[in-house]
Amino acid sequence: MKQAEMDSAMLRRRFRTALQRRGHWQRHWQECYEFALPQRQESDVAFGGFGSTGGAGGNVGKKQFDRVFDATAPDAVEQLAASLLGEITPPSGGWFQMVPGDDVALADKADLTDKLARAVRIVQGHFERSNFAVEIHQAYLDLVTVGTACLRLEEDGLGAPSRFRFCAVPVRHLAFEERVDGTLDAVFRQLNLGIDDICEKWPDATIPGHITAAPEAETEKFAVIEAVLPDRSGAGGYDYVVFFANDPAANVAQDDVIAKGRFAVSPYIAFRWLKAPGEIYGRSPVMKALPDIKTANKVVELVLKNASIAVTGIWQADDDGILNPATVRLVPGSIIPKAVGSAGLTPLDAPGRFDVSDVVLADLRERIRRCLLTDRLGQVDAPRMTATEVLERAAENSRLLAATYSRLQAELIFPLMRRALHVLARSGELPDIPIDGKVVCLRHTAPMAQLSRKAEAGQTLDWLGRLASLGPDAMATIDMDKTVRWLAAQFGVPQDLLQPEMTPEDMAGIAGIVGEMMNAPEVAGKVAGEGGQ
Repeated sequence: MKQAEMDSAMLRRRFRTALQRRGHWQRHWQECYEFALPQRQESDVAFGGFGSTGGAGGNVGKKQFDRVFDATAPDAVEQLAASLLGEITPPSGGWFQMVPGDDVALADKADLTDKLARAVRIVQGHFERSNFAVEIHQAYLDLVTVGTACLRLEEDGLGAPSRFRFCAVPVRHLAFEERVDGTLDAVFRQLNLGIDDICEKWPDATIPGHITAAPEAETEKFAVIEAVLPDRSGAGGYDYVVFFANDPAANVAQDDVIAKGRFAVSPYIAFRWLKAPGEIYGRSPVMKALPDIKTANKVVELVLKNASIAVTGIWQADDDGILNPATVRLVPGSIIPKAVGSAGLTPLDAPGRFDVSDVVLADLRERIRRCLLTDRLGQVDAPRMTATEVLERAAENSRLLAATYSRLQAELIFPLMRRALHVLARSGELPDIPIDGKVVCLRHTAPMAQLSRKAEAGQTLDWLGRLASLGPDAMATIDMDKTVRWLAAQFGVPQDLLQPEMTPEDMAGIAGIVGEMMNAPEVAGKVAGEGGQ
């Protein structure tokens, strides 16, 4: 698509079409937020029209847990999001590496490895000094709850501690278009901004005169749409156009376009938990557990009502003209008059049974935790685990999260690193590093990426144990040096802890030096003398 074709009328039609497709998910998202992440429900800016605040701040600061009686789901959501943070993008760093690809000559690999290691340290330093850990955690909360999340990576100023500035964009502020290949990189985002905010965010912004001339222009918020769309003309990159959501006063098609330009790499990184065929937006584990979550919430509500009845009681009394229920106070030491021969106050038995409710509730909570993987990725109850138990747990987690982890690698890790390297290349801190798998390969080295390696290493260790039971002859068939180095690589052991690897040339050189020393005259004479003795 050429940039000249991207007028606001056409983009507004595409935006409304994207909103219609997203409208089918809105009610489902609201239920997920209401019962699993209440602090996010309808507290953000909604889509509105021109000159509209979109309900901004309508529910900000209000109580959000009024309808939540069981906290199993909110607690499990936070635990799963924290586990994803620690397993996929740990704040401590070390979750990615860059290594030479297969197209690099063998003589150049050592030098390129050192340079890439330095580049990794620079990129990791910017991640650690930025707000990445805070914002990616918020994105993981959206991912676990509604199945779709979006992270925006912008280039910060020169005086900032880091060149990266992240923002977890709420999914309710976004509308997506999906490419034929399934890539979710066509983004429409609504922002409610004032005139000063618009000029600060886009310095080259053009504000129509009929808007700036309005008496309330300085204080009013305007619904602005930022469209970031892939360039389909073959030039690559992304075009962006900023325009008002709905401007009835604009008579010319291009009148309400605020700003336009290009991104070489999109600043929006959208990723999904699970994607059903034919759908654009993702599905989450909360959606799978939502029936149990709503049922558990209702069971706890009924249990609390039953408990309040059990504590305060329900009473009946004969209408004998003496007892006035309005004046009865059920407090210790009170004296309640009654007619002679009447029953007076009589308590009613509560129909509910707490033991049955507890059994049902325990089963529901167990299923909720299982759906949200709290029993797998959460804290282990046993304080000590054997090496075999650790490997078995890692293998089970790898099987459960294989599909989700592969999607997160493709939709989160690689686009995020591509954008980060582009930002640092624009600032001149790093050269343009192509992550194409041929010259430079990006490796995800977070704990989640090592699950399959540890499982494979566990199988190798089990095989070595079985060989040891066969005796020394069986163990003699193993190249122990290569085995130890392979196991060290699988477990992520630093290479500095291993002895330098001896190449055949090194072995031949050492043999030659030893031979020359043995053939020296003084050594040969000494050896001959010792032999004569």
